[in-house]
Amino acid sequence: MGLRLKIGATITATAALAALVTGVQVPRLMEDRGRDQAMERLLVAERMYEQFGRPRFGLRIDPPNIPAELRREALAGRRATYVQVDGDSRQIWAATSVDGHVLALKQHEDPLSGELQTGMFMAGLIGTAVATLIGLLLATRLGRRLRLSARRAAQITGGDLDARLPDSGRDEIATLTRAVNTMAQALGDRLRAEREVTANIAHELRTPVAGLVAAAGLLPDGRAESMVKERVARMRDLMEDVLEVARLDNGGERADLRTAELGTLARRAVRAVEPSAGVRLDIVADAFVETDARRVERVLTNLVSNALRHGRTPVVVEVEHGVVRVRDRGDGFPPHLLAHGPRRFHTSAVGKGLGLGLTIADGQARVLGAGLSFTNPDDGGACAVLDLTASVRDDVREDMRDGVTQDAPGDGRAADRQGEKGHAADRPAQARDGGVPGGAQGGPAAD
Repeated sequence: MGLRLKIGATITATAALAALVTGVQVPRLMEDRGRDQAMERLLVAERMYEQFGRPRFGLRIDPPNIPAELRREALAGRRATYVQVDGDSRQIWAATSVDGHVLALKQHEDPLSGELQTGMFMAGLIGTAVATLIGLLLATRLGRRLRLSARRAAQITGGDLDARLPDSGRDEIATLTRAVNTMAQALGDRLRAEREVTANIAHELRTPVAGLVAAAGLLPDGRAESMVKERVARMRDLMEDVLEVARLDNGGERADLRTAELGTLARRAVRAVEPSAGVRLDIVADAFVETDARRVERVLTNLVSNALRHGRTPVVVEVEHGVVRVRDRGDGFPPHLLAHGPRRFHTSAVGKGLGLGLTIADGQARVLGAGLSFTNPDDGGACAVLDLTASVRDDVREDMRDGVTQDAPGDGRAADRQGEKGHAADRPAQARDGGVPGGAQGGPAAD
């Protein structure tokens, strides 16, 4: 049950309970007041009877229709009252005994009590309805403020460090809002400072790393030369990845949109992986997309590399219309990645990687306006899905059906794509050395 309904139901229940209590207590108070009036009349009439020897003020001696219970109380020497209900009328008796005779009188209940009870009942209904309406309006206003605050908090969680909760009012919600805004400001400042430091360090390392690369190229051939070149190349790639993450964080990246064939981009991405043995490309249904080809290849290359490094072969890259799926047969993505998405410098369960590969893929997907999701299928393994459905060029697809030639940017040729689907693109990419990297044999699929 939502907060609005809870508050409305609470106010309605409170108002109804108040009306019920009032409706029960007021008639009882009216009855007690009638009994007191009848007892006062009886006392006056009894003194007059004892003084003058005859009944006055409606006093009757041994009335035949007196209730039996009241008669017993009076003959026992006690003054008592009794309410007699006769249909819609209510009569109040008061009785006592003098010299073995029962002295009694009766009076009709105040006729206003019935009308008062009816009026109170109606007032209770109206009051309950009004309280319910006011409660729902109040709950709606509070719920709207809380929902807006929740959306802004989700924006902050998603990386929008400038989003703030609406700060208005002086109630407890406003106090909580100011506290959350202060926390978001502090976290944003800290994250920005950390990103600036990371980017500055990577930028400062660029020159010495370039020098190391040049120096490594001058070393004589041999095992030492190979090891130095490998380590230097890894350092250079890591530095470039950090700089790319910094550029994505700054929000200055813009996609260069052109029409490209998605199957061709997937094929290039697979071939760019070193080595790519154990990777199979399946083009179920190709499509032309309006996107940034370089960024799409970057995303797919990172996804395939991550699957080879942390998953198990075979790695399958499947293209179906505007969707590309990269799946491996490893142990699946770790829970923190499924729950929160890729996070930089967050190592996997086996301590491999710095979390930059998937972070870059996620950032580039956002620049493209594409969706990137990570799941662990029920039958095992890990699956990353790049969704470019919104970028599919339906008009180009119709031209393909009509046999019209299209130029795929970056392909360097014009070709009739009509008969290409599901043939050459479906063959597994060949690795240069025919091997699979050592990291491809186990561990959770997360960089």
